[in-house]
Amino acid sequence: MNKNELIKFDITEYLDSNESIAEYLSQVLEDGDNDEFIRAIGHIAKAKGMAQIAKDTGLGRESLYKAFRTNAKPRFDTVLKVINSLQIQLSASPRLSAG
Repeated sequence: MNKNELIKFDITEYLDSNESIAEYLSQVLEDGDNDEFIRAIGHIAKAKGMAQIAKDTGLGRESLYKAFRTNAKPRFDTVLKVINSLQIQLSASPRLSAG
């Protein structure tokens, strides 16, 4: 390998525990970027196995890949089905004021 070549980084290789998944998603949510949130759900679904997510949600595997690709705008119910399938619990809390 040439020293100037970049090594391909695949976040799904690091999403191997519920704790790492929760930390990753928490950081993405904290940043507040909707597109990044959708991509993160897609990364987590790939790490867990898209075929299993498709089976759990009743959605097609290919449609899930399309729903969570870059610049996709999946329906909210699709996102919720996948989050539930991943057994991720989201919660809301009041935002701390800055002053």
